[in-house]
Amino acid sequence: MTPGRKSETPFETAASLRLARVAGSATAGVVELFGFHPVDTVAKRLMNHPGTIRAPGLSVAATFDGYSRVVLRDAYGDPSILRRYLSLFPGLTFAAGYKILQRVYKFGGQPFVREAIASRYGDSANRMCGGDQQKAKMLTHAVAGAMVGVGEIVLLPLDVLKIKSQNNPAALRGRGLFEILRTERISGLYRGAGWTAARNAPGSFALFGANAFVKGRVYGLDNFNDATLGQNFVASLVGGVASITVASPFDVIKTRIQTRDFGSGETGFATLRNLLRNEGAGALFKGLAPKILIVGPKLVFSFTIAQHMIGVFERRFAGQ
Repeated sequence: MTPGRKSETPFETAASLRLARVAGSATAGVVELFGFHPVDTVAKRLMNHPGTIRAPGLSVAATFDGYSRVVLRDAYGDPSILRRYLSLFPGLTFAAGYKILQRVYKFGGQPFVREAIASRYGDSANRMCGGDQQKAKMLTHAVAGAMVGVGEIVLLPLDVLKIKSQNNPAALRGRGLFEILRTERISGLYRGAGWTAARNAPGSFALFGANAFVKGRVYGLDNFNDATLGQNFVASLVGGVASITVASPFDVIKTRIQTRDFGSGETGFATLRNLLRNEGAGALFKGLAPKILIVGPKLVFSFTIAQHMIGVFERRFAGQ
């Protein structure tokens, strides 16, 4: 506390802590949104394009022109570089709602769940870990992450609408969120929710657990919010790779469920059974390397920023 500053009551301290966690994680969501939304739009438009862009014998210039037409769409040929760049921000309202709420919920909410678990089951965790308090702390971080990950499916409709606005903006033009929720089947917006929860639980367990392991075992930190930006980056990198790897099998099943025709009655377990029979267990890790290279940086970046900014805001609000 700074000299001359009146000491805070427990209520004010708790309020400052909540505000710091919300502000830090929201900052990460905003920075990630404007840094990665154009990249995400480019990827979604290329994945959704039904035709062939590259063809044998085409020059580099012609191939580049083909990619530009697919990526820029109506802004292709626009002389303004700014308008071409802004064309990569369709559905920004849905994207902002989803990304900022997701980061505030996940990165800002996990510490509260962790503290509740430690308060109620801390002694049990210590006994389970043979009295190793640091190991028990890592376990509570991981379990809290898994619980928050499962609850994340509440935001699934915003993610669906974000993807639709990137690939088919005409279908949503002039329609607000509440009108869409009223006219569209809510079950369609939550398609694959069960497998999304199954993916999020182990993925978030690994993300927060590995992150805590690096900070506790490698850097020997007692208060994880004291980590430097570099330490947060390394811990987030290890956690991000572990999360994507562990969640990969569930992600493959979830993706296949969500890309089937709406009339398909095939269950997730039937999809899993057919995949194992026809493609083998290795198919559960299809696309893992590209996912780590493409999704990894975004997750690592936002997790690093969230952890660093939560620490910054906590110290600022505490007057340190």
